[in-house]
Amino acid sequence: MRATWRWVRSDLRTHRGEALFAVLATAGVIASLLLSAALLGYAADPWQRVFNQSRGGHVWLHGRGGPDGFDPAALAPLASLDEVAAVSGPFRTAAATLETSGTRADVVLRATGTRPPDTARPLLAEGHWLTAGDRPDQIVLERALARTLWAGPGETVTVTLAGRDGPTTRTLYVTGVAETAEPRYRAGGGGGGVGWILPGTLDRLAPAVTGQSVGLRLKDPDDTGYAVQRAVTLLGAERVDRVTTWQQAKADAGGDDRLLGQIFAAFGLASLLAASVAVAGAVRARIRGQAGDIAVLKAVGFTPGQVIRGFLLQHLGFAVAGAALATAATLTCGRWIPGSVGEAVALWPGMPGHRAAVAGVPAAAVLLIAAATALAAWRAGRVPPVPAARSAHPAARPLSALGRRALGLRLSPVLVLGWRSAFTAPGRARALGATARLALPIALMTVALVAWSTLGQFRTDPARMGRAAALTVRTEQPPAAPIAPPADPEAVLEAVPGVADAVPGAEFLALVPGQTGTITLRGLGTTGAPYPHTIAEGRAPEGPDEAVAGQGLLDLLGVRVGEWVRMTVEGRPQILHLVGRSIEPDHGGRVVSTTLDTLRDGVPGLRPAFHALVLRPGADPRRVAAAVAAAGREKAEVRGTADPADAPDAPRGVLAALVAVLALIALVELLTLIGTGVRDRVRDLLALRAIGLTPRQIGAAVVTAAALTALAAAVLGTAAGAALGHRLVDAEAAATGLGAGVARLPGAAVLGGLVLAVTVTGALAALAPAVRTARRRLVDSAGETL
Repeated sequence: MRATWRWVRSDLRTHRGEALFAVLATAGVIASLLLSAALLGYAADPWQRVFNQSRGGHVWLHGRGGPDGFDPAALAPLASLDEVAAVSGPFRTAAATLETSGTRADVVLRATGTRPPDTARPLLAEGHWLTAGDRPDQIVLERALARTLWAGPGETVTVTLAGRDGPTTRTLYVTGVAETAEPRYRAGGGGGGVGWILPGTLDRLAPAVTGQSVGLRLKDPDDTGYAVQRAVTLLGAERVDRVTTWQQAKADAGGDDRLLGQIFAAFGLASLLAASVAVAGAVRARIRGQAGDIAVLKAVGFTPGQVIRGFLLQHLGFAVAGAALATAATLTCGRWIPGSVGEAVALWPGMPGHRAAVAGVPAAAVLLIAAATALAAWRAGRVPPVPAARSAHPAARPLSALGRRALGLRLSPVLVLGWRSAFTAPGRARALGATARLALPIALMTVALVAWSTLGQFRTDPARMGRAAALTVRTEQPPAAPIAPPADPEAVLEAVPGVADAVPGAEFLALVPGQTGTITLRGLGTTGAPYPHTIAEGRAPEGPDEAVAGQGLLDLLGVRVGEWVRMTVEGRPQILHLVGRSIEPDHGGRVVSTTLDTLRDGVPGLRPAFHALVLRPGADPRRVAAAVAAAGREKAEVRGTADPADAPDAPRGVLAALVAVLALIALVELLTLIGTGVRDRVRDLLALRAIGLTPRQIGAAVVTAAALTALAAAVLGTAAGAALGHRLVDAEAAATGLGAGVARLPGAAVLGGLVLAVTVTGALAALAPAVRTARRRLVDSAGETL
């Protein structure tokens, strides 16, 4: 063992540059993986990010209005509870309705000061916080509420409160839009949003009829249930209107991110594999380059076991040092990186799974590198003490008939020799293996581009993602009425500029067979004027009792397209024939859609509860909504269709960061491939000089070989990545209930640009080795021969 350590130290002193490159390459790759893990948590779990940044409350207690609300004397002892770390509030509140451009939404007005609270602090996304300036009636809107109202900083909204003396209406000036970790606004009665106003504004709107809300930040989130019991007992159960917890808020926000989370997790594992393959390839190349040293060691008495242990200790040391350096650099300096990367690293310690990622990513990379090193070290142990001369084992095959014919046609010898070096020397199997290793990160980059293009469809082609209707119009009349409306609502709506079609619809909750769960039943359009469903399988409903369903409903009921399903709607049975599968981004895909004519068979006289507006190409939904509100004879509520594209663009930022990480991995593999190729073919330079090639031609041959290898790997990786990405995105979409058929390949220009970029990078990376090789003094030494 002592001799092994002495050899390891001697080898490190002799090959300091190679050792430094191995450590830095490992550190760079693992640091990139750690940054990717931080970004994945940052994008795939946005609620946790907001909760940590805002020091959110784990429990919110909402009191009743007026004298039945909280006793002010009982609020002070809340902070003294053993489970409570901090208290936010109490805040006076009032329920109201906000309206702008024909769109209305329920809101809870919360009175706060000109400085946001330290606990459960709203995070400003746009504009600024409330100020005691010239505008007394100000409001800051919760982000989901602002998107629903199409309201931003600098605009006004109309607020209406039901007071003792009748409704009070006032105009409020929007100063900002903020994010919060509380349950967000859901249209259609799914939950009211929050609007922050000054106490004086609330006094003018509702001087007497107000409630109270108080937030509790706990020391241990697992004590939520017990803390709620103690707080409710302290305040009085009869004074508490409702309680919301962090679990409810997280479940409310987390359902929309399952697809992104699963895709990002798959990307993380694949990136770890690609990084380990790249670093392990560099280790194998270094061991192959020391065949002469290994032969000398065996000649002086080293056993195969000692050689194997020496290489394992040396390269495991490189891997551990690189992993430690990467982890320390990421945790200490990563927060200073500009942009979302630094913000993600700063918030990472508070995210779930932080410790597992910090320990698991470097450990997994080291273990994979160790496995590859063990195989290479085992091969090193089999090197004979006195290797045969290389002349007895040619480094490459003789020039093929195709190569000789190309030279006979006076093609450039640089091109012919570059092709031969890239794909036949020193062995066809080794050349193909190197190309496949380089193609792996390129394939993953292509998969990331497929995910990028798919997310972009929500903006560029919403109809393909199940969003054919951009607006929904509801009236104050109930869905069923004994008399018909005085005017044809479809004709009124379709007369609005920008509206291509107004499709009547109704929506109900239905019980599945066995009454073990609920689904959404929609009636959209009529037999003569059907709704433009996004059909991924089968066809659209055309006849009576025909329907289409989302993937989530098919999985829930265990049925396929072509089968009949039975459900219970408001106590009456409904039997439908599923003739197709549609892309359904709502309610986890647990939606079945038929025509209004089919629903009217069971409920004669059923009137539409809403109208889905399909807009003309290029129409602005906000302007159309204002025009609809102005043209309607009845009081209409216009809402925009919920669109994942309205969410923060963090997923695309993470995909861009993943592409950068994979590009670094591909660069490491490319540099290893070029260095190995130059070393293996250095003896052939004697023959090239002998037949008359100039140093410039020799360097050009090296660059050509690298460029051709990069080109082959780029074409292979792009083709494989496009096919894999299409399958992966569709599979993940099907698993989340959205349904397969949403994946979209990048444009030909994007894929062609990727291939071109990889090829040019390969050529540029080979320039320096090519210049050194061309200027090298060629001496047929014993080291070159053995």
